Formats: sequence, C-alpha cells, structure tokens
Amino acid sequence: MQSQLKILYLGDAVGRPARDFIVCSIAGIKRMHDIDVVIVNGENVTSGAGITREHAELLHGAGVDAITLGDHVWDRHGFENDIGGLSYVCRPANLPSECPGNVFVVCEKKGVRVGVCIVLGRVFMKVNAACPFQTVDEILRSSGANVDVFLAEIHAEATSEKIAFGWNFDGKVAAVVGTHTHVQTADERILPKGTAYISDLGMCGPHESVIGREILPIIHRMKLSMPIKSEVATGDVRLNGALLTIDVESGLAKKITRFSEKCRNFE
Repeated sequence: MQSQLKILYLGDAVGRPARDFIVCSIAGIKRMHDIDVVIVNGENVTSGAGITREHAELLHGAGVDAITLGDHVWDRHGFENDIGGLSYVCRPANLPSECPGNVFVVCEKKGVRVGVCIVLGRVFMKVNAACPFQTVDEILRSSGANVDVFLAEIHAEATSEKIAFGWNFDGKVAAVVGTHTHVQTADERILPKGTAYISDLGMCGPHESVIGREILPIIHRMKLSMPIKSEVATGDVRLNGALLTIDVESGLAKKITRFSEKCRNFE
C-alpha cells in the first residue's frame, strides 16, 4: 500500500458539455497530475437534471471511480430501477432508507480502500432528509474499519451548514467537500485535526451561463416571474473541483488545492 493518495474531486457536472469534457480529458488530467482516484458529482449530467444509467457508465468507463448524486437523484424516469446495479454510484445517504441505491461506495486503488458518501443539507433545501450529521456518524461506525480513507460530501445550499458539518467531522474523515451551488468557493483549507475542507467544489460545465443554464431565459424568468424554459448553456466549459493529497497511514489530508481547468485537449 502506498503512503499517500491523490484524489481529484469534481463538483456538479452539468449536461453534455461537462459530460463530453470529462470523457475526453479525464485520462490526460490523471496523467498530468498523477491522480489515483477521481470522484464526480453527477446529479445533473443528463440534460442538466438527473443522470441515466448510460451516462453513469460512460463516466465510469472514461476513468471516474465514483459518482455521487444530490437532490436531483430521481429526476430521470426509471433511474430508481438502475441505481442498484451501479456499484460505483451513491445516492444521498440521508434519504429515506426505503430508497434504492448505495449510501456509500468504496473504490480500491493501489491497495488503498477509499470510501465516499454524500448527504443532503437541510437548510433552505426542499428534500425530506434525515440529519446529515447523524447519518455520516452512523456510516463511519458501520464502515470505518473497512476503509483506509473516507470522504464526506455535503450537498447543501447554506454555507453555514457546510462549515458546521466540516468542523464536526474534522479529524474523523480525510475531507469534507461541499456541492450544490455550482459556484467554487475560495475557502479551501486543512482544518486543525487534519480534515481537508472546501465549502463548494464548483461546477463542471458551461461557465458562460447562470449556474449552467442559458443566461437570457434565466434573467427573463427572474424579472418576469414567468416559467420560461432554459436549456443547458454551451460557452466557456470548465472543470471545477479540488485536488486532495491524503496520508494513507493517518487517513487524513496533507494538502487541498482548488482545481479549475478550461476545455482543451489533454490527450
């Protein structure tokens, strides 16, 4: 087993622009940065809302080791019948226990077992979810002995809730990363007990947009309060996330760096 692991954790991937960019570039990015594990939040990867089995398999086949999902987990009709067969995909762990799908996933690289889970925040969120703090505590109690490194993602609206979550799990997990707002924050740091933290990884997809959608329809909707359709945008495609360096012996972080790449050829 190697002494340290490099993990690329990418934020919300939106639509075909993000999907195509990840598929064509992830192998080159892994070589360029000597990355061992890639994790992507894929809850918006199909037409900007939800994910299909086909697109999950496409990302996994391109080199994504684990895919996390958020409040749009069930937006694609029939995905509830597919998720149980996707061992590398995890749905929010604090959804009702009757929901199908994994509440955490484990991927093994170079003899290191990496566990990943995602929970939904409850502040300003419309989904009926259990306490994210208690949920991750329970997962760690049940799975902690079976993994070498554990990462917790909180998919939440309120920055305060994400920060509180990070402090609560400082020293208990290798990293706490936030997603959902599609805007990368500049507060990446190593907390005092060794957990890497960032409030939001940002968005993979078109940044010439309003969080991934065409600009003018969103402006019109906000100005007129009318239900105007807005498609996924296409301009200025980037990948946002964080590069994590983890000490395998302690299971804690040595370094966190914001990651942002504009669309170009990595092959």
